[in-house]
Amino acid sequence: MKSNPKQKALYLALCILAAIVVWIFVDNFGDNGGPVYHTKWFRDVPVTYTGETVLTERGFMLLDEDTVTTVDLEMRGTMIDLAMLDKDYIRVTVDLSNVSRTGVQTVTSVIYGYTEEYFRQNVTVSDRTPSTITINVAELYHKTVDVRCELTGNVAEGYSAGELQINPTQIEVRGDQADVDAVSYAKVTLDLGEDATSTVTEDLPIQFYDANDQLLEDTSLQTTEETIRVTLPVYVTRELMLTMDFRESAGARMSNVTWRIEPETILVSGPAEVLNNMDSIVLDEFDLASLGSTTNYSYAIPIPEGCENLSGVTRATLRISFNDLQRSTVTASNFILTNAPEDRSVDLLTEQLSVGIFGTSADVAAITEDNILVTVDLSDFGSAVGTYTVPAEVTVVGRDVGVSGGPYRVRVTISEQSTDQPAEPDTPAGENPDTGDETT
Repeated sequence: MKSNPKQKALYLALCILAAIVVWIFVDNFGDNGGPVYHTKWFRDVPVTYTGETVLTERGFMLLDEDTVTTVDLEMRGTMIDLAMLDKDYIRVTVDLSNVSRTGVQTVTSVIYGYTEEYFRQNVTVSDRTPSTITINVAELYHKTVDVRCELTGNVAEGYSAGELQINPTQIEVRGDQADVDAVSYAKVTLDLGEDATSTVTEDLPIQFYDANDQLLEDTSLQTTEETIRVTLPVYVTRELMLTMDFRESAGARMSNVTWRIEPETILVSGPAEVLNNMDSIVLDEFDLASLGSTTNYSYAIPIPEGCENLSGVTRATLRISFNDLQRSTVTASNFILTNAPEDRSVDLLTEQLSVGIFGTSADVAAITEDNILVTVDLSDFGSAVGTYTVPAEVTVVGRDVGVSGGPYRVRVTISEQSTDQPAEPDTPAGENPDTGDETT
């Protein structure tokens, strides 16, 4: 009788599964109902030292020579736990804050920990090599050295480099006396790349050189700075137009003025990232409605921050005048009362208002009293009774003409309304509220 290969594979899988179940059961309950513990060695576990800042404040430093940097640990736990445990999960931390003398010495402030909470509860250290942690502490020497910067690469054609900025320009070097004494200066290297067209700023790593300009390698030097910030401004020169921010309004349009600025342009040098996006400098804001008989205005030329005015001209003159400006006075008689109190009677005492207007000769000549509208807002007089002077807003409709003079005001009388008299709707003064026709 031939055996079935699939049946044999199934039997084999069931046997393996049964063996695993038996192994897990024995590992967890085989020692009088408790787990069976095993040990396993983990080699070259790194040692982390803390409290070096305190050591530095005391004038000490930790030397690599004779200082333990790794340990071998024998860990105790169940077979499954030890199988899951990786060396990267183990932490050996040594606290140096209690060290108070120099030389090779043993420290007792050693903490064995784990990155995972599970292993903290189920795995312990049963042995270690070396059995004690030794450190080598030396007196910390220090001195201050200058920081230099070497430039590589180049600035693009048509651009220029400004003054190199190094921050800080000096650093304190700490370490073994022989290493510190060998240092003449610190140096960083700034690479501009090919054809730099904007300011370059980088935080650069530090290297140390001796008096013969030889790089010092394999030293245990410490510094007050981890990196040095170096900035090289890249400048461009541009001719910028001088202009104004003109504000138009009714009767005061740019199409009706002639203007020029002297000088028209200035030459400015500065960071490329600032000037590359500029083609003009705005001197100030100018409201055309305020333009009168004065035609010349002087302004200081604002230079963008970090830039230089190569032209040397610090002030510019705006020469401006209207091509055609007519001023006149018209009599307004179209009044509108808005937001009148519903339980009050309002009588407008002012029947006519002289209003100043301006604009082109043609527009001003075409103005009649029908184009002038006077709006009186009574929203602030909701519970008032009596005679008041109220601000009025004058507008011109139908023509591009501005209003000058003012502020304009009218007189109104507000009285309590009779109980049997309904409130009158808002209507223009002089108009019959029943028919909408003008009264005579």
